[in-house]
Amino acid sequence: MIGVVVKIHSNFYYVKCSTLLLECKIREKLKKANQEVFVGDKVVVEEIEIESSQGAIFEVLERTSFLPKPSIANIDQVITVSSIIDPVLDYSQLDRYLVNAGRHGFNSIICINKTDLLDNIDEINEIKAIYEPLGYKLIFLSAKTAEGIEEFKITLKDKISVLCGESGVGKSSIVNTISPGLHLKTKEISNKSHRGTHTTRHVELIELLFDDEHKGIIADAPGFSFLRFDDVLPEMIDEFFTEIHDFSKECFYNDCLHINEEGCNVIKNLNKIPSSRYNSYKAFIEEALEYKKKLINSGHKEEKKSKTIDKGNNEKVNIVKLGLQKREDSRKKNKQKLKNVISSLDYTYYNDECLD
Repeated sequence: MIGVVVKIHSNFYYVKCSTLLLECKIREKLKKANQEVFVGDKVVVEEIEIESSQGAIFEVLERTSFLPKPSIANIDQVITVSSIIDPVLDYSQLDRYLVNAGRHGFNSIICINKTDLLDNIDEINEIKAIYEPLGYKLIFLSAKTAEGIEEFKITLKDKISVLCGESGVGKSSIVNTISPGLHLKTKEISNKSHRGTHTTRHVELIELLFDDEHKGIIADAPGFSFLRFDDVLPEMIDEFFTEIHDFSKECFYNDCLHINEEGCNVIKNLNKIPSSRYNSYKAFIEEALEYKKKLINSGHKEEKKSKTIDKGNNEKVNIVKLGLQKREDSRKKNKQKLKNVISSLDYTYYNDECLD
């Protein structure tokens, strides 16, 4: 049977096959081939035992899309969830989620939760002014009052969506408002850190029924904030900042990073770029430069000219290392050489004898 992995927990893979939910293990041939299985993967299940609802995954079918953080396959859209208050909206974190999705081919929908806590709409207008010109769809809602929930439902219909965002922004609360019968766990914001704590422990696909004809599948994922761009080259970062990339086409240097270079068209037009966006860009560039530096250093490792020897009794001595050309072969290596010479002599002797 062909099914979809809806949850992974304690080395068990829960696969939805039509109306069946099977608890599965992975066959050894997939493990030996280093084939990873993720939530959202379409898989072939065999050795099915109906009574115990168990089976084994024999094959992973080709993916149409993949988002590595949170790790989920075959999704249609990424919805980045932030709260406007409690915890207060962190523009840098929001940009991290947007760039992370963009790197993997998704143009996120931005969902801003907890609008019921706002005293005025000035901040909503500010968010719109930054992100609407960039082509992002924005949804403002309140999981508590259900304001904006109907618009959010329309976005989810007939699609597989993943909710990304920090802990405490209300992802599980939003899903509970859409489908109260799910009773997903939620927690209050910490009074000390003013941040959320993890309530969702793993990625899980949840089916939402809207009416007789329409449904949606949503992936509720653990919140995370440790997302760094230390695995991407700095010259690639501006591709995910439309407003910066457009101005970069007129820069004097092709490899301009738009930080302090002479003839940089981005710097000339900073008054047209939201400061929060440019600050995010600079932070990501710094992380990418660290990655580039590591790559360069890993290809040019210099051998140390000295080494420390422990002589015992807590006495350590620094000695100069010999150059590679001056090092004597180890006793083991010399024995091996001698053995090879003897083997060669034996071969010559026996072959000469045969020739006689």
